[in-house]
Amino acid sequence: MMIAAAFAAGVINSIAGGGTLITFPMLIWLGLDPKVANATSTVALWPGLFGGLLGYRRELENSSAILLRLGITSVIGGAIGAWLLIWTPSPTFARLVPFLILFATILFMAGGSINRRLRLQPIVAEPIALWWLGAIVFQFFSAMYGGYFGAGNGILMLAAMGILGLHDINRANGIKNFLGICINSIAVLSFALKGLVVWPDALIMAGAATLGGYFGAHMAVRVQQANIRRAIILIGFVITFVMLWRLWH
Repeated sequence: MMIAAAFAAGVINSIAGGGTLITFPMLIWLGLDPKVANATSTVALWPGLFGGLLGYRRELENSSAILLRLGITSVIGGAIGAWLLIWTPSPTFARLVPFLILFATILFMAGGSINRRLRLQPIVAEPIALWWLGAIVFQFFSAMYGGYFGAGNGILMLAAMGILGLHDINRANGIKNFLGICINSIAVLSFALKGLVVWPDALIMAGAATLGGYFGAHMAVRVQQANIRRAIILIGFVITFVMLWRLWH
């Protein structure tokens, strides 16, 4: 089940995003502490980000200023979020989990409209200082959320790209993948140092997720993304209600 969930998450991340909504609940169902499940899921899906970045490398040309400024912001915010998770008592985090998953699911639902807004944004060749400030502040809190939990964080980062006026969705996705690597790399390091990662599970899932990502990249053109998105949203709501029921009983 764990390998199947990781493979499915890899496929989903390649096609629509949202794979964490599969791996994280699965690890909890297998009996892991919620904090450990979150850390292990983060490590398992981390390698797949590099493949996504490689795929968008051409779209990242002439983006050095954005990558540098928001990259540094992402490392700082991701580190703060990861350490907030580390210092959150497990019972407290367990109570937060249903609401985090609900928030992530709602973000995932909003992804399509955010993408459409990005396509309508005007081109901004030289963003003014106020726009930079807005993007950095937005990305800082997005990175904190990403370091703490992470599911649906790509949608928040696309919104930050919208603040900069990026109209090219492929360029925005490339920058988002780079920032995701910044956030998750510092989170993976922090979780590893604190011993929150179940490494055998993480490594097995990483291999399965990588294969799933490769498979998903090839089938993406044949699959209707709308159906995949609907399935993930349904899964997210079901998991939320099941976890709330368990919390209240």
